[in-house]
Amino acid sequence: MRRGTNLPAIGGYNRTVVLDAVRRATEGASRSEVAERTGLSAQTVTNVTRRLIDEGLVREGGTVIRGPGKPRTLLHLVADGRFAVGVHVDPAVITSVLLDLEGTVLRHVSSPTPSASRPDEVVALVARLVDGLIVDAGVDRAAVLGVGLAAPGPIDVRAGLVLDPPMLPLWRHVPLRQALSTATGLPVLLEKDVTAAAVAELWFGTGDRRHLAFVYYGTGFGTGLVLGGEPVRGASSNAGDAGHIMVASRGRRCTCGRVGCVGELITPHALVRQAVEGGVLTAADVSDAALAEAAASGDAVDMRLIGEAFHALAARADAEDGPARRIVEAAARHLAHAIVIQVNLLDVDEVVCGGPFWHPIARLVLETLPEEVRRSPALIAKHPVRVVESAVGEDVAAVGAACLVLDNAFSPRPSAMLIRA
Repeated sequence: MRRGTNLPAIGGYNRTVVLDAVRRATEGASRSEVAERTGLSAQTVTNVTRRLIDEGLVREGGTVIRGPGKPRTLLHLVADGRFAVGVHVDPAVITSVLLDLEGTVLRHVSSPTPSASRPDEVVALVARLVDGLIVDAGVDRAAVLGVGLAAPGPIDVRAGLVLDPPMLPLWRHVPLRQALSTATGLPVLLEKDVTAAAVAELWFGTGDRRHLAFVYYGTGFGTGLVLGGEPVRGASSNAGDAGHIMVASRGRRCTCGRVGCVGELITPHALVRQAVEGGVLTAADVSDAALAEAAASGDAVDMRLIGEAFHALAARADAEDGPARRIVEAAARHLAHAIVIQVNLLDVDEVVCGGPFWHPIARLVLETLPEEVRRSPALIAKHPVRVVESAVGEDVAAVGAACLVLDNAFSPRPSAMLIRA
């Protein structure tokens, strides 16, 4: 938690410091407790909380007796004081969620992604989903802070562009942020999907999570990073491209020209391809022609087909079908190798796995993944490394995108302390 300052010129920063302190106090906090936790004077806290109550963001409720003197009135966050929408655009599925100030998911909706060659169709669909969420929840649109948009990278955050994501090969410099803002009439924040997923873990995870890697398993593969309790974005906000980590000396040639890239070995598309080539999946599950077309075009219609085949493969593996199980177990070993490389490089002590396609293979992969990481001869064992499943669920990127809106509006930032001319 950041601490405030009693200087008169930076009330906006103190406002977010106090609100953040109240938000974190799930059972409520008195003004004196807020002052103690933030380093602000009692008078400053009183002034700030008065404004927050007037804005409908904080309420008084209940009392507590701590020490001598009269009972202290508790402050609570007004959960329905404001709302945020989160959207995750994946090549196979679009997910939208509506969150209140406490981060509770009030509404959820998902829809297959329209043709990846038509970004305008995607924008129109997302706008309809967002409008539907707000209307169905009976929320005053004026209370919606904005839309967080999680998209596959690479992205240009400053310009609001989705540049040229590998799984959306016909998308080039798409102005997705502005297009969605125009379509919805709401401000939009653009974030890379793996980073949004890591942010969700920061908001909803338990304990003091300072250094973690979020292993994102969706249509593609990547890593969201948290170091020192803050998400790592990098120079262009595109940190986390992990698909070209080499984990094998043999295998299918990657688009980069090399063999052994983890993204070519463990993604849903890759596992389905292995299952088709090995006779584990037949034409009843997915046709070779359709799979070949998908590999060539990357079109979202075919990605949905691959998604269906992936679920069929995962179900067989989960039911102890030997060949299917071996495909998933091999993917777990490759994933462990990639995780070890990142743990050694970044010195994280927690690895969280999740994403849109994670759940179908989670049980089987987690049977071996933690031990594969722990026993790897390549692991430089400076400290224990926890390997766990995300508690947020498969909508983690959409939830994280909404959390970014809340974070942007209400989390204290040192830049707010600058005195501008």
